[in-house]
Amino acid sequence: MSRAGAAALALAASAWAPPGLARPSAVRVATFNLEDVRPEHVATRDDPRLKRLALVIQALRPDIILLNEIAPEQADGAARARPERTARLFAERYIGDVQDERIRPVFYNAFATASNTGVHSGLDLDRNGAIDAKPGSRDYGGDSLGYGEFPGHYGMALLLREGFTVAFHEIRTFGKFLWKDMPGAILPSVSEDRPDRGWYTPEMLAVLPLSSKNHWDFPARLPSGAVVHLLCSHPTPPVFDGPEDRNGRRNHDEIRLWADYIGGAPYVKDDRGKAGGLDPAAHFVILGDLNADPAKGDSRDNPIANLLFKSARVSGEFTPRSVIETPRLEPTDTAAFGLRVDYVLPSRSLKVLGGGVLRGPEDVPALPDGAPAPALPRFERFPSDHFPVWLDIEVPDP
Repeated sequence: MSRAGAAALALAASAWAPPGLARPSAVRVATFNLEDVRPEHVATRDDPRLKRLALVIQALRPDIILLNEIAPEQADGAARARPERTARLFAERYIGDVQDERIRPVFYNAFATASNTGVHSGLDLDRNGAIDAKPGSRDYGGDSLGYGEFPGHYGMALLLREGFTVAFHEIRTFGKFLWKDMPGAILPSVSEDRPDRGWYTPEMLAVLPLSSKNHWDFPARLPSGAVVHLLCSHPTPPVFDGPEDRNGRRNHDEIRLWADYIGGAPYVKDDRGKAGGLDPAAHFVILGDLNADPAKGDSRDNPIANLLFKSARVSGEFTPRSVIETPRLEPTDTAAFGLRVDYVLPSRSLKVLGGGVLRGPEDVPALPDGAPAPALPRFERFPSDHFPVWLDIEVPDP
């Protein structure tokens, strides 16, 4: 066991109490970009990469985990498809099955809502002179509300362990909120020296949402009865564009939406028409691949450091790290391309007990109940281009 894992064990074990004692709840929360998992991958129980992904999750054993880049079965190009079935089959056939006799399966319920990715706009959003409404190409993806080569491509799903439920009547999603309706939105122009000429026409802005996938506020109810709001998203990467920086600007404003939401901004309107931000007394965790690093990379105006870390409500002091020395990677990097882009950021009302970035066996944390860290096999190649990020957090009982 690594020293980081032992420290996390000591802290987390102190928060887990026998039944009947009035102690806060310790919860392990994680985010993991799976790298483009599709329905055909979960059609059997024998996909080699999915087996390795499942082993990583079984070894980490989070109570709550957000999966990024998991897609639904393809639907009509105008439909906002949901990846719930794909996530459920991945949970049942892989995470809930024995992949290694040394590691026990974990059983989860899957939750998801629709994604904007691959929902075709019918307009030339990337201004390349072509509109291809047939799914399956980069031209199709470039003119979709969020980049995706078919509806729901690169979607996301939440997995919750038994005893953890979702307050469905309190879910808020923001997938239909238009980018132009954010006050002070940094919409792109055709070039830096022509700010008067917008990249997007009024017709485009009338349909273009801010969220490239979706923004979810999923209130998770713990076995103790406490509720933690899971603020889930996967903003577009701030690259793959041109000098207009349309993706960099959108990435910034997608991250800004969470900063404004937890700050109580009145302009934020969810998909049911309810306006206003998060209750100032609510516990929350911001989860997901945010595609922005607070110290390097191509993000515009550093929204992680300047918006989230500066929020009075976000606890960003604890930085998850890997103890494994990896060439060309810093301990805090969460992706194989050398950036910290995946986050588990709790509210200051929650106490951080430990956490890390899991790149291999040495990073596997001990279990909160005192059991030793599961023996994760050493992979020749990690099964995703991202590594899972996890925190153990202490949630006050209601």
